[in-house]
Amino acid sequence: MPDRDRILSKVRSALGRSSGQAVPAAPPPRLVIPSWSLEERIRRFSENFLGETFVAANGDEARDFVASKTEGLAAVASNSSVLRELGVSGLPNVQCGFVDRDELRLACIAAGVGITSASYAIADPGALVVLAGAEEERLISLAPPRHIAVIPADRILSSLDELFTVVPDPALESSSMVLIGGPSRTGDIEMTLTLGVHGPREVYVVIVE
Repeated sequence: MPDRDRILSKVRSALGRSSGQAVPAAPPPRLVIPSWSLEERIRRFSENFLGETFVAANGDEARDFVASKTEGLAAVASNSSVLRELGVSGLPNVQCGFVDRDELRLACIAAGVGITSASYAIADPGALVVLAGAEEERLISLAPPRHIAVIPADRILSSLDELFTVVPDPALESSSMVLIGGPSRTGDIEMTLTLGVHGPREVYVVIVE
């Protein structure tokens, strides 16, 4: 018996299976969703997220925070309805509403701040969930050195398990689903932790209650 067949035979025997036996169906997924209150989700997200979190009591506080972080800097905002409703898109130094992709790319490269919302946030492990689309261009959250995400508190999910119940097949929703856990970091260069190599060096999340 060739070595390969002998090895496979031993594996089958260890599993209690025989040659040619049909593969059993995979067990159904077991998703566990904690029953956390909104306050608990906000608390856990704030503790777990590796960037800076600011909880705004209303839209005015959220807009003022964004204004303070973009003062004196060119900023690019996504087409998110959340940003429009809160007036963030209308701040004097913020560009938005791009139609031409080349124009958007050049603006993102030149901008000091990229402002987006997010489809969801996850309390544990503390991450933003951005589904790329007409409202959220990936480049805005990746190219500028500072990223600000503004998200309503009711979009905070408890866990990855809950995310997969809300978005069971991300490929049907978007060409790209990105989870952002904080500033870009890498240890590829001489095993030294470096921020801002593959994305923003600073990430702020504004949670609007």
